[in-house]
Amino acid sequence: MPGRPTAGRARRPTPNVRFARAREEISTPSPVRIVLVHGGFVDGSGWAGVYKILKKEGHDVVVVQNPTLSLADDVAVTKRALSGLSGEAAPVLLVGHSYGGVVVTEVGSDPRVAGVVYIAAFAPDRGESVSSLIKAPPPGAPVPPILPPQDGFLFLDAARFAASFAADVDADTAAFMAASQVPWAWKRWPARSPSRRGNQAELVSGGHRRQ
Repeated sequence: MPGRPTAGRARRPTPNVRFARAREEISTPSPVRIVLVHGGFVDGSGWAGVYKILKKEGHDVVVVQNPTLSLADDVAVTKRALSGLSGEAAPVLLVGHSYGGVVVTEVGSDPRVAGVVYIAAFAPDRGESVSSLIKAPPPGAPVPPILPPQDGFLFLDAARFAASFAADVDADTAAFMAASQVPWAWKRWPARSPSRRGNQAELVSGGHRRQ
């Protein structure tokens, strides 16, 4: 979805233009360097199926293992993963799922990044954070079944995990993901800083953002 233009800067491309540019990067026959960033409550193993598909197509793929203790830490880890990619001539795509969308938004201003892809992800605009988007979701948007914090960390309700977070995987995998949740620190998620995303192409699939 379109972000609000920043004063003194050219307007960003329309959603259709950004979508077309991102699709062009993804569908190119040449290898693409891809960084996959997981969301909260899970780790990078959730990207296993996507990783296998992309590697089979010849792309250089890195799966980030973020600690989810703070946004700053996750951004730093993702930047290190970006630096570890090979093939400097190939374009780089950042792909974020769920909270990973916040991370790739912050890292997306890196000049090496050709596109930012949101897969059912948070795509915060300036001044927005995960907390603010969850508190005021768009009408009809699903709200994650987050349990009260335990010692400063959050978990999803395991009984509702599959329906809310892993509806497109088999029941056994979803049950394992629910049982192996990664604790997610809370109250450490600042609002997005201005002008961080830049003008890279974006492909949004089910992003969570207010209209």
